[in-house]
Amino acid sequence: MPKTNRIPFQIDMSVQAGVMQSKKKATLIGLIAILLWSSIVGLIRGVSQSLGVVGGAAMIYTAASVLLFFSVGFVRMSTFPRRYLVWGSILFVSYELCLSLSIGYANSSRQAIEVGMVNYLWPTFTMLSAIAFNNQKSNLLIVPGFLVSVLGICMVLGGDQGLDFAGMAANIKDNPLSYGLAFCGALIWAAYCTVTSRIAEGRNGITLFFMLTALALWIKYFAAGGGAMDFSYGAIIYLAMAACAMGFGYAAWNVGILHGNVTVLAGASYFIPVLSAALAATLLRTPLSLGFWKGASMVCAGSILCWLATRGRRSGASSPSDRADSHEQERAHGQ
Repeated sequence: MPKTNRIPFQIDMSVQAGVMQSKKKATLIGLIAILLWSSIVGLIRGVSQSLGVVGGAAMIYTAASVLLFFSVGFVRMSTFPRRYLVWGSILFVSYELCLSLSIGYANSSRQAIEVGMVNYLWPTFTMLSAIAFNNQKSNLLIVPGFLVSVLGICMVLGGDQGLDFAGMAANIKDNPLSYGLAFCGALIWAAYCTVTSRIAEGRNGITLFFMLTALALWIKYFAAGGGAMDFSYGAIIYLAMAACAMGFGYAAWNVGILHGNVTVLAGASYFIPVLSAALAATLLRTPLSLGFWKGASMVCAGSILCWLATRGRRSGASSPSDRADSHEQERAHGQ
């Protein structure tokens, strides 16, 4: 009898071990996605310097669309909820245009990194939007979280002086287009996360959205008369890396968020601003001041406080719709 009981127990243990191992691998893949996304600011800037702001971005999204087509796949549009198809397309394309063009139009590599940091206000804005429009419960941590994030951006934009409002104003005045696009992008992505969590119905239109973004950029490129593209060896390397970072980043994130540890991935995603700045500074060979790093850390800290504010009042008996909304928001927390 002891022997006959031991076999099912051993099988059960081996199955559990296999599931845990699979979950760890999926989590690791999700963490790789975070690393890939963190490199996007530096890579977009690198491509734009050789292929042009609009043409370079169009090439990136075209190549990434091809990668997504083969890695994630393409779902027939007839299977999409119409509202998700319309609003998801508009918001996603608008955000990606703001992101890529804000980085490309920056006057310097340092400014491109600063612009990328402004874009990372979106996690804070997303939590505020969820509270305002999706009835997301929160506690008072949301207030210091928002203030810390904004002060962090002010410190980043203050230049070498740190928290210097006069320096920040002068910095923004130097290139209002890039900073304005980045700020609008943060608001738009927060709206995308908030809206699609309600209307997506489990669908993933990322491949379609990337194709539409590429199309919009090509229309802008040719409408402006085109422009020269210098396809040097370095430019091709940067282009391939940028396309892989975006295309494989989304594919890897889907694996991680669906089969890995969502809590670990969500927590790690809030450190993207610091990691992104470090990678961009390395790729673009741009030194950053201590004040910048303090500001970037404050942006991360503020985002984490906002996230904790929405977790503090969760009850164990949360509804299925609450869990679904949370899951959709975690899926959006990569970029």
